Amino acid sequence: MAFEGLNERLTAAFKRLRAKGKLTETDVRAAMREVRLALLEADVNYKVAKDFTNKVTERAIGQDVMQSLTPAQMVIKIVDEELTELMGATESRLAVSSRLPTIVMMCGLQGSGKTTHSGKLALMLKNQGHRPLLVACDVYRPAAIKQLQVVGEKIDVPVFEKGQGDPVEIAKEALKYARDYGYDYMFLDTAGRLHVDEELMDELRNIKSEVHPHEILLVVDAMTGQDAVNVATSFDEAVGIDGLVVTKLDGDTRGGAALSVKAVTGKPIKFAGIGEKLEDIEVFHPDRMAKRILGMGDMLTFIEKAEKQIDEKQAQQLEAKLRKNKFDLNDLLEQLEQIQKMGSIKDLLGMIPGMSKKIGDADIDEKQFDRLKAIIRSMTAKERRNPDIINPSRKKRIAAGSGTQVEDVNRVLKQHRDMQKMFKQMNSKSMKRRMSRMGGMGGFNGFGF
Repeated sequence: MAFEGLNERLTAAFKRLRAKGKLTETDVRAAMREVRLALLEADVNYKVAKDFTNKVTERAIGQDVMQSLTPAQMVIKIVDEELTELMGATESRLAVSSRLPTIVMMCGLQGSGKTTHSGKLALMLKNQGHRPLLVACDVYRPAAIKQLQVVGEKIDVPVFEKGQGDPVEIAKEALKYARDYGYDYMFLDTAGRLHVDEELMDELRNIKSEVHPHEILLVVDAMTGQDAVNVATSFDEAVGIDGLVVTKLDGDTRGGAALSVKAVTGKPIKFAGIGEKLEDIEVFHPDRMAKRILGMGDMLTFIEKAEKQIDEKQAQQLEAKLRKNKFDLNDLLEQLEQIQKMGSIKDLLGMIPGMSKKIGDADIDEKQFDRLKAIIRSMTAKERRNPDIINPSRKKRIAAGSGTQVEDVNRVLKQHRDMQKMFKQMNSKSMKRRMSRMGGMGGFNGFGF
């Protein structure tokens, strides 16, 4: 989970503040020292960490906070606001050109993930109804063109390539091709190096001067910490970037790049890579990320993820079944598959306010859903529609067919019964509100997490 280590340190500092009730200036300054240490351990730039804690301290020792009935909560609110401001205040979207196509030049060091994230962005735009084109401008790295073609095939987006030619000429020809065939976005997958050098920058400047990209995005790896900020500064000074794509924000990275880069370079993070799948990219929302760091959850992102996976017609059908208390195991199987499409279960739980503290370091078995699905798929169609007919002999057959134990089958049946009871207790008004918000994913709370 992103920023897990930083979240733990900040949570501990704020817990001590809450325990004090009424705060003194000394209490606030002591807490801010802990916050500064937590930021430095997360590899946040020293000056950024210092300026951040000074701002929070100045606001937190004001009369309104110190005399508040809940001073600790007021301090946390200030930290939340300042974290959001530090990362850019509001999300930054891709540029849109009045004349098609909008040209996006992807740049970065070798191994940063330019090719993959070019594909991720293309897929995101394709799902929004756009017609993106991928352009192979990395003519030096072995198999770079083939890699982009493989990505293009996976997402069903065409790739323009001219082999090992001049990258500048390839970009110019691709632009003409995109205009001729009506593509509205064009992603230039440029070459990278193992380090910043003048030859690389010259090539990028030449491409920029010839095709005039509307957006220059730098792809950086969050796990490199302050090195990512240094790379961003170098690219911005040499080429001029418009924003960043920060990758590997799904792991417990130090996170310093995400917290430092806007303050140091003035350039916003526009997208975050949150996994290995081509669907695993999201618009970077500073306010939502600040709340995740502080353990406050991120329900907006959770709901957006749910909405992407839910078929509206299926949701309406499921709502009707729930109202009639006819939620069977076929419906449960559909819900399991939809939840899995949303991503890591631990990350999803971390988006629910208060859940990040409860799950802590708990080892959540992501394969549990696969076992649940295997058990249900080992049942006959009649058993799925009417689980009450599953007697001991049927349970043994189901367990053998799914490679599990009879106890596991009993657990699934019990969870299904518990969910039915829960739905029965809901009135139709609250059910309708829940279904419209969660897109029909009523089964999420039934798995004992």
